[in-house]
Amino acid sequence: MAAGVQGELPEISEIADGLGLDPGELELYGRDKAKIDLSVLERLDSRPDGKLIAVTAITPTKAGEGKTTTAISLTEGLGCIGERALVCLREPSVGPVLGAKGGGTGGGLAQVVPGEDINLHFTGDLHAIAAANNLLASAVDAHLVHGNELGIDPAKISWRRCLDIEDRFLRRIAVGIGEEGPFPRETGFDITAASEVMALLAMARDRDDLRHRLGAITVATTFDGEPVTAEQLDVAGAMAVLLKDALKPNLVQTLEGQPALVHAGPFANIAHGNSSLVGDLVGLKLADYVVTEGGFASDLGFEKFVHIVCRSGGLSPAAVVLVATTRALKRHGGDPDGGLPALERGADNLAAHLRVVKELGFDAVVAVNRFPDDSKLEVEAVSALALELGAFAAAVCDGYERGGVGATALAEAVVQASAREASARFVYELEDSIETKLDALARRIYGAKGIELSPTARESLDRLPAPLRSLPVCVAKTHLSLSHDPELTGAPRNFVLPVRELRPYTGAGWIVAVCGETQTMPGLPVHSAAERMDLDADGTIVGLA
Repeated sequence: MAAGVQGELPEISEIADGLGLDPGELELYGRDKAKIDLSVLERLDSRPDGKLIAVTAITPTKAGEGKTTTAISLTEGLGCIGERALVCLREPSVGPVLGAKGGGTGGGLAQVVPGEDINLHFTGDLHAIAAANNLLASAVDAHLVHGNELGIDPAKISWRRCLDIEDRFLRRIAVGIGEEGPFPRETGFDITAASEVMALLAMARDRDDLRHRLGAITVATTFDGEPVTAEQLDVAGAMAVLLKDALKPNLVQTLEGQPALVHAGPFANIAHGNSSLVGDLVGLKLADYVVTEGGFASDLGFEKFVHIVCRSGGLSPAAVVLVATTRALKRHGGDPDGGLPALERGADNLAAHLRVVKELGFDAVVAVNRFPDDSKLEVEAVSALALELGAFAAAVCDGYERGGVGATALAEAVVQASAREASARFVYELEDSIETKLDALARRIYGAKGIELSPTARESLDRLPAPLRSLPVCVAKTHLSLSHDPELTGAPRNFVLPVRELRPYTGAGWIVAVCGETQTMPGLPVHSAAERMDLDADGTIVGLA
């Protein structure tokens, strides 16, 4: 896996050759991207797995802390010190790309390319997910129109349509205006990344598993209180057909020619927030170090990686990287524009996330992601604070401005950390009750003093069939706080976690606990990233960053 040079990148077929992929295992999408057939897992079954490196972060600002940039630069840094490395990332959702966040392919000299393709339509995976999701929604309403043989209660239909654009006015809509019978009825749209189809695609191990999970999706309840599944509506097979190619991981590369698998894109504040399990499994057969990034902070993406992905996939990281920035610590210190005193006050949040990572089995390597306007004094102060608070190591990551050479110190620390004997540890057992699982997460991960179920959530829990009570839980909450309240910065304590709603994701394989005011369909901000975008006279995209 020799590093490339920006502007002189090899074709993706050369990257595949360097990974040891056979030509028949590669499906090219032009010269710069491809899909990998899952048959590679069977061929390389006897090959030892590489080491899995999980990248997470402290509680971010709304702009994010460069976790993707850090994951990419770490992979490039590992390449610079002679290691065979690969990065696994989630596919960006078009909604945030056009909304407040902008692109999701890293930044500066630490990017995956082709960035414009990845940020927009890429290989069509998100379109396939939306088509499968909306076919199922259409089948539900068609069943009502054509006699309702299953006895679906229109008031108990939980399946919603999805769209990969941020649109707050689609959160609640009426469908079937002008139709007879149970119409019009109230429903709504989720953003595609929040669809259960996205979540189960990210968790499926192979085509058979995908097909089974699709059939197990619960879409509604009958008048007799029985669940109705996609299998009963006879469309799970067609959904699998639509997702046949979307199940295959996408191969691209970084600006330095390091391989990258960019596949699936569930949000971490709504869903489980990690790239595909098959991407991790394929990567571990192809590289000695696989860097995988979970969404948002350790209380979200990393916690779900451990309790959901690792548990289901039989995986465990060898080391964990915790990304911290001066601006996030200043926010948690109560003065985003302050200096060292604000940064030091904000260290409570860093300490809390080091505790979370340790609770889940690891002493974190702290990566201080340096922004171009950061002062050397403040960056060094973050490193010192991290070590004082118990980090295994701390290293400044300068990947944005310097690429891989700016992340070699981080890479060396990660190699050292991965040589230690450590493995994922769970804070609850699957046999525990749903309330016990939620209470363990609230107390041991978020720092709460307990949980409180709303009457709606309590009613859902009472109706939950016994087999579903042994599923893991996936908490949907704000990413801007360890708590459910985005205004509670730092390391809040003694709060009660309000569980507003429980949703069985029977296809994905967990129970979603909606806490606080989390929305599954974002809205556009006052000024969106879309306003900066255009095509010039030559057809070149401008303003997409």
